[in-house]
Amino acid sequence: MNQEQQESQARFTERYANGQVPWDDDLPPPEVQDLVAALPPGRALDLGCGYGRTSIYLAQKGWQVDGVDFVPQAVAEAKRRAAAAGALNQIQFHVGSVADLHFADGPYDLAIDVGCMHSLSAPLQQAYRDELLRLLQPGAAYLLFARLHSPEDDPDGPRGVKEGVLRTLFAPFKLQKCELGVTEGEDYSWRSGWFWYVR
Repeated sequence: MNQEQQESQARFTERYANGQVPWDDDLPPPEVQDLVAALPPGRALDLGCGYGRTSIYLAQKGWQVDGVDFVPQAVAEAKRRAAAAGALNQIQFHVGSVADLHFADGPYDLAIDVGCMHSLSAPLQQAYRDELLRLLQPGAAYLLFARLHSPEDDPDGPRGVKEGVLRTLFAPFKLQKCELGVTEGEDYSWRSGWFWYVR
């Protein structure tokens, strides 16, 4: 893990320790639920799994899941929640980088990323993309939610990805649909987008 990854891991570890996890909901977003409802169960990757809400949801719908996050405390809690939900036998949780999935054994039928890829540097985004190309079988679905960079963004604030960069990065995939919007919370507002791809 390089220095940038270590700093990012430390920042997110602190957020989990302080309870600053606005993504901690019981269910994944409706976009995830709708996609899963349209697919037959198979093997899935949950990238940046956090407390495991998407992994658990997928397992309850019959999927075999690999959930990945680089915050050990998040993965430990994800395992606890999956066990409480009776879903742990269908999920393998891994502490690691979404840009280095050497432990993953494809092929996968689905990958879901709800807000992880956009926090990576450009070289790590390319490594992340290459791992998806390696692990997803042809025809597999890939659903991405990303913070989109705006010129008015605070340079010291959370990282985002430029929409054009994202589209170029994932050009090897077929973009089926995208929905652009704004994500708002109590003290933040930023451009975001959902992107539905097929490998």
